[in-house]
Amino acid sequence: MAGESGFDTFVDDLPRKWWFKLLANWIVIPFWAWLRPTPPLPGGPRPTPQPSENVQRMMNLVMPLKDKSPLGRAYAAMAVAQNVNEIFAGLDNVGTVHFARFVVIGDNLCMISVYDGDFTNYIRDFIATVGSVFDAIMDLVEGGEAVKPCETKIDAFIDWIHAHDLFQAPDLPTDLFRLQDAARGVERKREPGLLRSLSREYILQLNANPNFSLGGGYRAYPGFSVAQVRQKLGVGW
Repeated sequence: MAGESGFDTFVDDLPRKWWFKLLANWIVIPFWAWLRPTPPLPGGPRPTPQPSENVQRMMNLVMPLKDKSPLGRAYAAMAVAQNVNEIFAGLDNVGTVHFARFVVIGDNLCMISVYDGDFTNYIRDFIATVGSVFDAIMDLVEGGEAVKPCETKIDAFIDWIHAHDLFQAPDLPTDLFRLQDAARGVERKREPGLLRSLSREYILQLNANPNFSLGGGYRAYPGFSVAQVRQKLGVGW
């Protein structure tokens, strides 16, 4: 870039150097994490008073499989396939879900869905309808036995789902300062953190949260709820 000194150019080029990457991964980042402990931020969308932000909210549920072999992944696929009609009927009955799908990624069974309104109500309504069916899936994932039977351990199940929902990085990057201060129990009474420290804060958060979603995602029709979409399509309930 025009006007940069030789030292600036050297510093900007450091992340591309193999020796710097090694130094950063093994020494610098662990030292930062020790010096400035960074709790992992919770998954899912954050509460908002804006009505337009309460439709088409995303859940990116990542459930680590107990059996990480091809056979284990096959069992997970069969557990979904054998109960898919009941699961989809339950999602239909919730009445706030735009779409949902199950995918196997590596050693994880994932449920990706887009819904309207409050996360807790979404999960509570869903599991109250098909809790016993979802037990077959929880048999196959790490920690799943602690929340069975799902339909009678609804609060524990909601907490488990929330803990396995991907952290959604804020759409406005500087919001990370506020979120991390809140997680640390620090009341911010001053101006936001320096922009030059933002990259470090992201590195620390992604060190604590290795799996994450890049923002809340694109919404093609953010102002419309499931009820409005179904009404326009003439689908009904």
